[in-house]
Amino acid sequence: MLIESYRQTAFEFVVHCAMKRQNVRTLSLVVCTFTYLLIGAAVFDSLESQTEARRWEFLQAIKNNFVEKYNVSAEDYRMIEIVIIENKPHKAGPQWKFAGAFYFATVVLAMIGYGHSTPTTVAGKLFTMFYAMVGIPLGLVMFQSIGERLNKFASVIIRRAKRASGARCTDATEMNLMLATGMLSSIIITTGAAVFSRYEGWSYFDSFYYCFVTLTTIGFGDYVALQNDQALTNKPGYVALSLVFILFGLAVVAASINLLVLRFMTMQAEDAKRDEQDAQNLAAGNQPLTYDDESTYNMQGKLLENNYTTENDETVSLCSCTCMGGTRCLNHEPFVDPDFQPMDIIESTLCLKRASV
Repeated sequence: MLIESYRQTAFEFVVHCAMKRQNVRTLSLVVCTFTYLLIGAAVFDSLESQTEARRWEFLQAIKNNFVEKYNVSAEDYRMIEIVIIENKPHKAGPQWKFAGAFYFATVVLAMIGYGHSTPTTVAGKLFTMFYAMVGIPLGLVMFQSIGERLNKFASVIIRRAKRASGARCTDATEMNLMLATGMLSSIIITTGAAVFSRYEGWSYFDSFYYCFVTLTTIGFGDYVALQNDQALTNKPGYVALSLVFILFGLAVVAASINLLVLRFMTMQAEDAKRDEQDAQNLAAGNQPLTYDDESTYNMQGKLLENNYTTENDETVSLCSCTCMGGTRCLNHEPFVDPDFQPMDIIESTLCLKRASV
């Protein structure tokens, strides 16, 4: 009964420790995330707030000069604002013909959400919601699957490269795959930035910023391709190139994210498996006991009674043999002298049960 009670208590203790460890990990992630948000808010505040105030003062000065020069009323000026804002999407040409609609559908499925064009009819808004409910999971599965294929292809290339170089270890490690996908992502972004800088007239840095915001699906909408010179209708090759960039680039990014997610899930699975193994060992009575100067305790610090024997019981000790830590025991192997007894070294009336099995 004592052994069964110990096993049950030990099992509950291990489960409790595992749950506590998972709770601590989750809480740590929440705290780190909110700390990261606070740091980001402070940095963005210091970087952008003053520029925002200066831009607002500048625009207000232009507005006041315009109103005074042309004697425009507040209502008329508001109407001019509405017309300019509503006319902006039409500068790129028809947004809802097939080319523009396909571009919009791609942006929805990829969860980029530039906001450069939005449905205005009730039917269009309803269809957008249902379309996104089906298309977004489909897109995630597709990008995940393509990412896995890219990782598989990269692992084959890495193994062949290692064999050709004569490396001792030819396996493609997770770090190798992360480096490969990271390099491929960098190549796509830098090449895409050069292309968009050429066609859109942006600076290379702004183009790089656009590519990064697009492939990470942030999609602020401050920079949107295919919105100048009616490119959606007059430049079909450029439209196709932009769509290939978005889809293939997202697949490569998905490959990188897939590796990170798999690594995190592997760590979680290893922790869960280790906790389960510890619980099973304790339930089977295989968990080592601990000892201190005052008494023998279990993992919860509870006193284990009847855990000592007399001096004549020489088959129990602190290790798997009967050396009791004696100096003549060679790595706890059988004694060189078969007539040697551990009591020749340690003379004590207290012998402890061994802690290893």
